[in-house]
Amino acid sequence: MKVLVVGAGAQGGPCTSILSRDEVISEIVLGDIDVDLADRVKAKVGGEKVTTVRVDAGSVKDIQKAAEGVDVIINLTLTVFNPNIMQAALKVGAHYVDTSFGEPSLMDICARDNILAQIIEKRPLLFESEFREAGLTALVGCGASPGIVNIMAKYICDKLERVDEIRIRLGRKSLVPPTEVVSAWEPTWSPFRALWGYAVEPTIFENGQYRQYPIYSGYEEYHYPEPVGMVPLVYHQHQEPITLPHFIGKGIQYCDFKYTIDERAGTLIKTGFASSEIVEIKGVKIAPIDVLMKLVRRPVDTFLTEDETTAGRPLTTVGRVAIEVKGGRGSEDIECKIVYPVSLFETPEDKLELYKKFGASNIYVSLPAIVGAKMCVEGNAEKGVTAAECLDPNRFLKMMADMGAPVKFQEVCSKEVSVS
Repeated sequence: MKVLVVGAGAQGGPCTSILSRDEVISEIVLGDIDVDLADRVKAKVGGEKVTTVRVDAGSVKDIQKAAEGVDVIINLTLTVFNPNIMQAALKVGAHYVDTSFGEPSLMDICARDNILAQIIEKRPLLFESEFREAGLTALVGCGASPGIVNIMAKYICDKLERVDEIRIRLGRKSLVPPTEVVSAWEPTWSPFRALWGYAVEPTIFENGQYRQYPIYSGYEEYHYPEPVGMVPLVYHQHQEPITLPHFIGKGIQYCDFKYTIDERAGTLIKTGFASSEIVEIKGVKIAPIDVLMKLVRRPVDTFLTEDETTAGRPLTTVGRVAIEVKGGRGSEDIECKIVYPVSLFETPEDKLELYKKFGASNIYVSLPAIVGAKMCVEGNAEKGVTAAECLDPNRFLKMMADMGAPVKFQEVCSKEVSVS
């Protein structure tokens, strides 16, 4: 199996490392506009499987040239490049997988044509017919969230004849005290994407319809198992409340997504720094968001510096995902809940073990993408444009476990019993 990985950054490094240790993978082409970064990833990964190439994700021809002869393209770039990479996959006859999708570079998710807007407006999905007619799969949102979250939701929904509600709660908590009284906003992934989820009015599926709520609304104090405990959450713009009702169906009437409150991001947003509207300051015209994106510190790529010493250090943050589903079988009303660690590890020892297996501990986004890519190539995914919740969850989780990932979660189901 030959793979093109587009993007050598925070996820491209772990993805390449995992692929290089997989006997099923014969060749990995790692493409990035910064070929020096790709070369550094190759050097850290080692082995003979990896070749690097300069790829401008803004150019379909560039991607197509790098993708000649591959079975699947794994896209780990910004979502604005998704259509280009999908087109290139079609041109070379390769399957396509990404870990995030649908968000344009604007704050209105429907302002520019994209998959989320197409689902909300009940229109055909971008390249759906082209991939289906070519006998190929474009698997969107197969990372962590969206990705494993959707797989877990499908795992529950497959046990039910009808699905009434799906509620997703993703909470994170710091395990170390702050080192500064006042600190800067320093997101651990794409600053624009991190800001975007809070700045856009969150889309909720309610009474069978998509609707938007004010930002930072829906406040809830959610209790996770220790060491996370209580985490304040609010509605957050994410793909799951849009795609799960569309792809799972079964009569879903409600679906939402709540996430940890980021007060520093909220302050910036409510001050106006998320705005793309041009303002004039001392004769200079500029968008506030451009100023913020210029000043904010770039996230650190830990893959290139991680070793057994750093991987085994005490954890600084912990996170859990809770997925609650209400539905039923026949006349029975059933409620199910799954809780699992966001990062797939719970202790420093678990984290170190992942590093020893995969050459990286940050696998929770890239490993699901690899599993999805394998399922596409093996013919175990629907043709056309599809999402993680369309895959067989049991097969997916078994493949993750067989690759060496810890697949552990708490599952509780209850039903109402009436004795007469």
